[in-house]
Amino acid sequence: MSPDAANPSARRTELLEAAYRYVLAHGLTSLSLRPLAEAVGSSTRVLMFLFGNKDGLVHALLERARADELELLAGLRADRPAGLAQAADEVWAWLAAPDHRALLRLWAEAYARSLVEPDGPWAGFARATVTDWLDVLAACQPAPERESEEGTLRRTLTLAVLRGALLDLLATDDALRATVAVTSYTASLRSGDAAPE
Repeated sequence: MSPDAANPSARRTELLEAAYRYVLAHGLTSLSLRPLAEAVGSSTRVLMFLFGNKDGLVHALLERARADELELLAGLRADRPAGLAQAADEVWAWLAAPDHRALLRLWAEAYARSLVEPDGPWAGFARATVTDWLDVLAACQPAPERESEEGTLRRTLTLAVLRGALLDLLATDDALRATVAVTSYTASLRSGDAAPE
């Protein structure tokens, strides 16, 4: 991390927040610096000075998006839901909230780009989010379950269900159907039916 990124100037922070709002609305795929600079009240020269290059700006935007995700995870860690099923229900409630769609579309875009373009500003994004989510789900499991092979399989399956339902929701906007599916899964998780054999 560069010293500028570790101790950002007020202007860098202000432009990063404005750019973040812009990419939430427009995405990252066709991001062009000139329209972005105009939209955030700056210039490409200033953006280059503050972020180094376009890749540096994209990396900063991905870190900013991840900060929103980590804020949710910090809340779950602090509240420590009683068990995996309750944690999954709380995570799904957050994922399904209409106010979070723009962030989650950006997350899906960055996740996919990190898989097909593993170098550059996307590097490690998908892996880091998997690790973040598995860690918080593990923290919600009772210690004996958390440490077991079955516990690892349960949280991996739970993450797969949540991510699959999220992608379905983003594609179809059918929150009711996706929520019924997640709720059915968490009910089976509570009863032990979702445990791997």
